[in-house]
Amino acid sequence: MHHRHFAVQLDEKLVLKHIHQAEQKSSGEIRICISRKTTTDVMADAQRKFEELGMTQTKHRNGVLIFIAPKSRTFAIVGDKGVHDICQNAFWEKTRDHMQAEFRAGNYTQGIVEGIDHAGELLAKHFPPEAGKGNELPDDIAKD
Repeated sequence: MHHRHFAVQLDEKLVLKHIHQAEQKSSGEIRICISRKTTTDVMADAQRKFEELGMTQTKHRNGVLIFIAPKSRTFAIVGDKGVHDICQNAFWEKTRDHMQAEFRAGNYTQGIVEGIDHAGELLAKHFPPEAGKGNELPDDIAKD
């Protein structure tokens, strides 16, 4: 993941489209954060950003954050308590492996889309949509 190419190649409209599609099938929330900073502990930084973005405030604690740090050539996937309680580590490892393969090939948008779609499948299976429930969190791509 070369950070200079990452920003240029990222198709934000496609990423947002996949977030919207995934969230229509579930009461869960998916967010993307792209950090411009260098990180030495991507999971700690991702968990901190998860809190900062208010992702623990969802009704069912079913938010998922895909945190990407292109300068450090790394990323992390964080699920809130509701997601973590039903999800096995193998699920996130499989998601990570799919994303990593795309990133290594230089397909940054496709890597993120893979992560969104995979998280969306899990959320749809365990957290069906609720009538009258609006979007609890913004779908924009957070950047720091």
